[in-house]
Amino acid sequence: MIGSGDRSQKIRTYNFPQNRVTDHRINLSLYTLDRILAGDMAELVAALKDYDRQQRLKNL
Repeated sequence: MIGSGDRSQKIRTYNFPQNRVTDHRINLSLYTLDRILAGDMAELVAALKDYDRQQRLKNL
């Protein structure tokens, strides 16, 4: 899917001064940006999987 590039369509925000990453699709903010950039994405991936699971169950 191709979007228009508007700011309202952003998926994630990386805020370096606050060490924060926000995923706008699932409304999640984590204050572990340094770890995520180093490759430790387990917490973010787990939250995305959980959100996906909830959406699938809701749509049954």
